[in-house]
Amino acid sequence: METILIIVFVLGYIGIALEHTFKIDKLIPALGMMAILWALIALDHMQVYEIVDGIGKEPHHLEGVLLHHLGKTAEILVFLMGAMTIVEIIDYFDGFSTIKSYIKTKSRKRLLWIFTFLAFVLSAIIDNLTATIVLITILQKIVVRREMRLWFAGLIVIAANAGGAWSPIGDVTTTMLWIANKVSASQLIEHVLLPSIACFAVPVFIASRMKLFKGDIVVELSDDEKPKSKYGSLMFYLGLGAILFVPVFKTLTHLPPYMGMMLSLAVVAAVAEYLSNTKFSLGNATGGEGAAVHHSPVHKSLSKIEMPSILFFLGILMAVAALESLGMLFDFAGTLEQTVPYLGTEHHSTKISDLVVLLLGAGSAVIDNVPLVAASIGMFQIGMDEPAWHFIAYAAGTGGSMLVIGSAAGVVAMGMEKIDFMWYLKKIGWLALIGFLAGAATFIILRDFLLNATS
Repeated sequence: METILIIVFVLGYIGIALEHTFKIDKLIPALGMMAILWALIALDHMQVYEIVDGIGKEPHHLEGVLLHHLGKTAEILVFLMGAMTIVEIIDYFDGFSTIKSYIKTKSRKRLLWIFTFLAFVLSAIIDNLTATIVLITILQKIVVRREMRLWFAGLIVIAANAGGAWSPIGDVTTTMLWIANKVSASQLIEHVLLPSIACFAVPVFIASRMKLFKGDIVVELSDDEKPKSKYGSLMFYLGLGAILFVPVFKTLTHLPPYMGMMLSLAVVAAVAEYLSNTKFSLGNATGGEGAAVHHSPVHKSLSKIEMPSILFFLGILMAVAALESLGMLFDFAGTLEQTVPYLGTEHHSTKISDLVVLLLGAGSAVIDNVPLVAASIGMFQIGMDEPAWHFIAYAAGTGGSMLVIGSAAGVVAMGMEKIDFMWYLKKIGWLALIGFLAGAATFIILRDFLLNATS
């Protein structure tokens, strides 16, 4: 039966990886795989386990294990729904137009650094997908030549993925590690920030020396466009501040992160409703009772959050949990630790090979990084803030930049600018690879230095 389960899991993986080939949304194989795996476990009355203290497997009833994993998955989903809603509320007030005020130059090289730096910083606060959408939308209003925009978009993808890797709220995978108590916010930032900077700065520096980025852009920057709402800047800074408050809330209260996100959402939503009602009552006094609901920014924002992504995460996380509950991931991790040599310092307490983590990063360019990190959480039963978790956060977050379909940021850039797969591979892929390896080398050097300093 375990062989059948593995076959189902592999087929589901293939369906997810080839969603663009099959033209089927990846949530479909993810949800199908989840349901089939748990159904097979139930029908065959297979023994399920929970990992105890990272050293052994303790048998449990199926209903209890299923509820345990559903609860852990729900923490991530509720957190993401809150973050998505805050981002949509900011967009409702056209808050992201505030970013355009930071762009005052016509120099191609300076524009490249400004856009990639904004992508790096924004993706650490909101997610890398939203940061990419916002910046490419602004880019389309500034850079007319499509060939030039493609280069900008490709480098924005690299910077956005690098920015999301060092922040517990910047990427789904780092959020998963944070909520699962594998990393703390402070230690993640301390160990992954410098590697992430190297990951985006090295390829951007190389690109900025190219002939393509010499000189100025052709068109003048337009300051005529006015934001759709006078409250845009207020909601932009309030929304970003509310999301940044979440790690502070967790540190102070030791409650799960989704609690802090719900508090932040409540505050942002309350301000949004107040501002919207004020505007409505002054400018649309003739509306009926239903009109206020129709103009509610919260209702509007909730209707725009990405439910397909939420359902995909539900499917893939619960599918990985099925294999974890059987102890298969735990056993596989033991095999890896015995067969793959470790390349770091000899006194390092974890035995996860750097090669394994680097391969995981490379694999995230082909296979979605969410199931890879979910599998890692189930496989490697090591302590919180072990350097291996920080390396996994870096590798899974940045490795997807090597292919345009390897990350959510790349996929959305591909759609917005109609980027050809082979064009990205030839023009941007090698830069992303250099950045990935530069960041990995920075991480290993920094990790070994910190370990030697504390030994």
